[in-house]
Order: sequence, then C-alpha cells, then structure tokens
Amino acid sequence: MAVPATGSAAGGRTITARYSSSVLIFRVGAISLTAGIEPGHYEANTVVEAAGLAALFTDFDIRAEVEGLSAAGSLVPLRYAHVERTGSKVRAVDIDFAGEVASAQATPPFGSLGVPPATPEQRSGVIDPISAIFLLSQARAGGAEAACSGRIPVFDGKARYDLRLEAGGRQNVRTPAWRGEALLCHAWYEPIAGYDPEDYPSAAELRHPLDIWLAPFPEHGFYLPVRLHTRAGFGSVTIEVAELDIRPTTATP
Repeated sequence: MAVPATGSAAGGRTITARYSSSVLIFRVGAISLTAGIEPGHYEANTVVEAAGLAALFTDFDIRAEVEGLSAAGSLVPLRYAHVERTGSKVRAVDIDFAGEVASAQATPPFGSLGVPPATPEQRSGVIDPISAIFLLSQARAGGAEAACSGRIPVFDGKARYDLRLEAGGRQNVRTPAWRGEALLCHAWYEPIAGYDPEDYPSAAELRHPLDIWLAPFPEHGFYLPVRLHTRAGFGSVTIEVAELDIRPTTATP
C-alpha cells in the first residue's frame, strides 16, 4: 500500500504483494494486495482471510477496495467499500467521500452506529483505513520521518478513530520478500466515536502501538510496509511481506 512520493518517478506502478500473519510461531492469516498507482490517482484491492492454525477454528474473510486522488502530498479517497464474511454472516459497507462529510451505507444495516455515533463533524476531513496506510507510505517534504508524525483521522463506515504517529528511527529488517534498512513508525490507535460499549477497545488493547516498518523504494518513489507488529490480548501478532512484485504500468522517460 503506497502512494507516489514527492518527486517520484514518472508514470504508473502496479504493486502485488502477499503478507502472512502469525501469533507467536503459528500462522493465522493471509493478506493479499493489488494496487495501481498513476500520477494523481490511486486504487487498491485487499483480501484478508484466516489461514494456517486459525482456519481450523474460524471461517472469515474481508475484501476491501478503494479509489482516490493524490496531489501535493495529500490523499482524497472517492469511494471505499468492504465485504466482511464470518461463516454464513455477510455485511457490505460502502463509504462515499464525494461530499464534505463521509457517508456510509451498510447492508444489512448495523444494529447500532455506536454510543455515541460519529457526528457529521467527526466524519469531515477523514479517510478510509486503506488510504491511511497509503498516506503513511508517502514520503513527504521534510524527509521520510515527517511522514510518520501527527495524526490520521480514519472512518471505516462505523468507527471513527485517529492514528497518532511517532517515528521510531531506522532498523534492519529481514522478511521472506525484502531485507534492508526500514523506517519504523509507531501508530497509536485512539478511538473517537462509533463504538458499542462491548466493542470499545480496552486499556490493555490501547496500551501498545501498531509498529510498522516502511521499506524505501526510491526507484519507484514510495515506501511500502514490509512488517507490522502489535501486542494483542491473545499474544503478539506479526505480519510480514512474503511475496512482492512492483512493475511500471507506463513507460518512463
């Protein structure tokens, strides 16, 4: 998930990647990504599904897609949608960002929009979860560390939250598909509105950030997450890139 950096290479890029997630030493999930990047425009499709040990106990998948515009270091999602399936239960969520206030439609509708629900003011100036990673992956003016600072306001169709970012320096990373020095970014999850009481994250769940290692790809003009790690209530979860392919979609001068 990435967007062109300031001064990135001309032309478009296609990214295909597969990530594997594990708890301790047990593989529990798989994530696939296909992203298309053109000057001023981005789109992506992702699939998250249970795998390995987790597939023995649960049957779920999430399919999400986004399309939007990028210019001058900012992102403007136009439409985001995801379909979440758990066993025989399926819910589709579609978010329209065309107006000043993001509006969502869920099928079937949510039983509750949260206590309290996200207000129109809280749904103004927000982006979707995939675009949040796109924005994080963009090298902005002021250096790569500047991309990992401040806050990203996110709306997923019900929950409204901020990602508070802190740069963690640079570390050597080795994954099945990439190795080298990566930028470590800490993303702290801060819930705002749109949560039912039983779904509100606990203090223990909010105590630790999501750590994201962003690998530089200067020849393409962007950074890309190659490892993610968080401490969940049931153990440490690690996500690593297992396969990665980046190709130009148009000829460059």
